[in-house]
Amino acid sequence: MRIGIIAEIHANLPALEAALEALRKEGVEQVLAVGDLVGYGPHPRQVIRKLDREGIPCVPGAADLRVAYPLPTHRREGIAEVTIAWTREQLSEREVGFLRNLRLRHRCETPGGRLLVFHGSPEDPEQKIDLNEAHPQEILGMLERIRSRYAVVAGKHIPFRRAVHKGLVFDPGSVGLSLGGEPGADVLILEDDIHGELLNRFLKLPYDYGQVAFDLAAWELPEVLIEVVRQGRFPQ
Repeated sequence: MRIGIIAEIHANLPALEAALEALRKEGVEQVLAVGDLVGYGPHPRQVIRKLDREGIPCVPGAADLRVAYPLPTHRREGIAEVTIAWTREQLSEREVGFLRNLRLRHRCETPGGRLLVFHGSPEDPEQKIDLNEAHPQEILGMLERIRSRYAVVAGKHIPFRRAVHKGLVFDPGSVGLSLGGEPGADVLILEDDIHGELLNRFLKLPYDYGQVAFDLAAWELPEVLIEVVRQGRFPQ
């Protein structure tokens, strides 16, 4: 069994297309998208439609929920709020409905044990878990609570793997807005070995950064996002 994991697409269509093409070449049997499908990037409508056409199971991230369920509060300043408000204006009822129908978690059974994928935390896509800093007992407690041996926890935009006793947790990084200091689309591949254990590979894939930069500028989205796409981090 070979599973492709993508996350944090953030409305970046060229990055999504590069990720899906790479996963096709890898011969994955299933692709899962783990939240923040939209927000920040210039292609929210195209990304949602492509994921829908491809029949890819998706779970929502914080940005997706903020777009799907706008709260009646005063509009705040900041890059995230500006792009979320713009994203909402671009989507039809069909695309908003797609976001509203997403389930918070997706479960897979592997020969080595259950895998649960979610964004943020099992209960709340906006509550991020620091997989690196968390105490081992906290990780084990989470895995026991969700009754899974493995978990994919998106939210930090940086690829990460951590083993705790017999459990494994992963952050697949970000397809459309990677923050690890290197530009490109992050992709995680999970695969069973002959003993039923779960192996992993992280890929870093180039895509057409220039097209994304052009579209960000054309829609007058925050200029700093162009530098993030080109550098793989927010400018210092």
